[in-house]
Parts: sequence; structure tokens; C-alpha cells
Amino acid sequence: MLIKTMIAVPFKKIFSKNIIAFFLAFVISVGLSLLWMYKDMQHEINEPLMISSIQTLNIVSGMSLSSIARVLVENGWINHPYHLILEAKWQNKAHLIKAGEYALPPGITQSSLLDKIVSGNVIQYSLTIPEGLKFIEIINLVRDSEDIIHTIDDYSISGISSLMPYLQANPEGMFYPDTYHFPRGTTDLEFLQRAYELTQKVLDEEWEMRSVGLPYKDKYEALIMASVIEKETADPGERDRIAGVFVRRLQMGMKLQTDPTVIYAMGEDFDGNIRRSDLYIDSPYNTYVYRGLPPTPIASPGRAAINAALQPAEGDELYFVARGDGTHEFSSTLAEHNRAVNLYQRNRR
Repeated sequence: MLIKTMIAVPFKKIFSKNIIAFFLAFVISVGLSLLWMYKDMQHEINEPLMISSIQTLNIVSGMSLSSIARVLVENGWINHPYHLILEAKWQNKAHLIKAGEYALPPGITQSSLLDKIVSGNVIQYSLTIPEGLKFIEIINLVRDSEDIIHTIDDYSISGISSLMPYLQANPEGMFYPDTYHFPRGTTDLEFLQRAYELTQKVLDEEWEMRSVGLPYKDKYEALIMASVIEKETADPGERDRIAGVFVRRLQMGMKLQTDPTVIYAMGEDFDGNIRRSDLYIDSPYNTYVYRGLPPTPIASPGRAAINAALQPAEGDELYFVARGDGTHEFSSTLAEHNRAVNLYQRNRR
């Protein structure tokens, strides 16, 4: 019995040592394998994609990381899908990928690509609405854009108003002039909604800084005035002076008598010239006939024109006449104005 016990003890020790040695060898082997796999993954993830020119990757909503990796392999941009998948899971980013259209330039690595599609750095398209455009001109720009998805069947005033019921009966002036950047997939209605909201934002901001004693009942009347200022001058340095003239005229009960309102009243009949008979057109937009502001804006004003309408220049000027070079001659009395008209208008004609 003693001999068996003596034999059993060394055997158990040897067996335990073998188990431990085997386990350590196994752990080391697994560790080395994982290290090799990690280094291989890091090497692959930081290698540039196999592209020689800018490529486009379109990730649709709900697309999985595995599907994205397969697209990269199918296009021949990477050799294997699992490096990108493992890296995303290692960084816990697989669930953060955002849908959109992405530009992949030559030299971009899988790691950079992963950062790009997680950040949502999608391709941006642009459309510029210049200051002073009328509603129909803005609609035509949107309708003709190849980068916007067209979902609106009726682009008329009534058609747009039915989709955006919070607009005025005439949506003139309600879409802010700016350069808009947007991703592919943006619809015409989404674009117009964004332009409308930007108008409200700018108008609210400028309204908060308005001068005291202005003859406007509300922000909408300020927007109307801004549209008239926008169309009256192309010289940024004159906007607040012209606004001052119009504000004083309103305060004194004088007619605005501004040509852009006549042009708007003429509509498609305007051929580039205003005749004396046109000044008597019976339209609420004709400020030679009717006192006060037109019933709606006559164009879409930019921030500078809105700012001028709400912070007009002080002074006593009540008149101005075009010099013919894009600027105006301002006068405080009718006699001064008549002399300026003779100098810059009648003699020129």
C-alpha cells in the first residue's frame, strides 16, 4: 500500500505539470495567433483601397456592415470583408453607421472609410437661390435641379400652398436666398421646407434687433419692406438709406412710389421698360396708386435687406433717383429731387 502511494504521488505531480505546461502552451499559441491576426487586421485596415480614382459608395438605410463589406469586395476595392467587420466590432462602431452617399478618394484606407461612414460625412450637393428672385423663379430652380428628388406634382402657388398650409396665400418672399448643401435623396418639398424655415429664423433674429418706432404691424410687413429694398438697389451701401426713405414715407402717409412694385404688378407684361401709363395700373402692388406696403413681398430678400428694413438709416431724405450706374441720388426736398431727376433721368433720355 505504501509503495502504491509513493508511486501515485509523483505520477500526479507529473500529470499536473503536464497539464499546466499544455495549458500554458495553448494560451501562448492562442495569444500568438490572436496577435498575428490583430497585426494582420491592422495591416489590412490601414492599407489603401484598391481604387485609382474617386469612387462612390451608396449606403441605403438599414444596410448592415456585412453587406457594406461585401459591396467593397464585389467592387474589387478590398480583398476580404472580415477585416472591416472585425475592426468595426472591435471599436464598437458597427451599429453607428449612417446611410448616405460617400465619396471614396484614392488612398483612403478601410479605417478612414469606417470613420467616414460612422461620422455621416456624405457627399453634399448644392443649389443656390440668389437674392431677389420671385417665387416662380425659385420653383423653377428647384424643379430643374437634377440633384433633388421631385415629388411635387403641382408647382403652382396653390399646389405648393396645399403641401405647406402654413404659408401665406401668396408664398412670395417666403423662401430664403442662400446656397444650400444637401445629401442625395433630398426631396423638393424638404428643400422648400428648409428654405422657408431659414427665412423664419433670419427674420426672427433681425426682428429682435429692430429699431424703435418702425411702421410695421408685424414681422411679415418687415419682410415685405425688405423685398422692396432688395429689388430697389443692388448697392449694399444704399440699402439702409433707401429703407430710411421708405420708412419715413410710410410714417408721413406718403406713397412709396417705387418702380419694382409696378414691375411686379405688370407680371409677364413687363418688357424691360416702365411707361408713364404703367404707373397708373390698378393693382394693390402698385405703390404709385396705393399707399402703404404691397400686400405681400415682391421677391425673396436676403439678410442684408431684412436688416436694412429693420434698422433703417436715420435722416430726412424722402426721395431718390437712379443715377444710371446702379446707385441713387438722395434728396430731402421735392425741389432737390426734381433737379436730380432733370440731371440723371431727363437729360440722359
